[in-house]
Amino acid sequence: MTPQPSAAPMTLTTVVASTRPGRVGRSVADWFTLRAAEHDQFESHTVDLRELALPFYDEPHPPAQQRYTKSHTLEWSRIVDASDAFVFVTPEYNGGFPAPLKNAWDYLAVEWQHKPAGFVSYGGVSAGTRAVQMGKQIVANLRMLPIGPTVSIPFVSQLVGDGDFRPGKIHESAAEQVLDELARTARAMWKLRNDTY
Repeated sequence: MTPQPSAAPMTLTTVVASTRPGRVGRSVADWFTLRAAEHDQFESHTVDLRELALPFYDEPHPPAQQRYTKSHTLEWSRIVDASDAFVFVTPEYNGGFPAPLKNAWDYLAVEWQHKPAGFVSYGGVSAGTRAVQMGKQIVANLRMLPIGPTVSIPFVSQLVGDGDFRPGKIHESAAEQVLDELARTARAMWKLRNDTY
């Protein structure tokens, strides 16, 4: 019997979007994952797209059919299917999100549906906010629910030392708002996915 959502923590997967050398995204994601682990509603996990190393979409069938032929697709499908909520940690490249993130979204269809999506963005003066706005359109098309609260980190390089992200109070407060909203929406969407009519 499937447990009720109130009986156990939900699985929150934080996805590191940047794969480039010298990135700070992993340190930001590590901070958020630890912050999420302190939230009693979630089991917190990180997926680093650089480590996942998905090639550009190489399946012969549309993802909605779930007729996967590649081991990397099967692994990604397993991770996404087992998750109840997502946070995408992304920089902004030329007014948008990194190509590896779009590729990761495009690999799957059914596994994303009826799950909430939050965003943590970082960069210079714009803090990656344009990447978030574009990203929300994509996840909505995947039938996910993009939540309103976000964590936006301007001038992120000033907050990273010795490979660690050092958040300020405003970032901690924003993370709490994201986690609380994800918890509320993830519970409701768990019920949506698991109700039988």
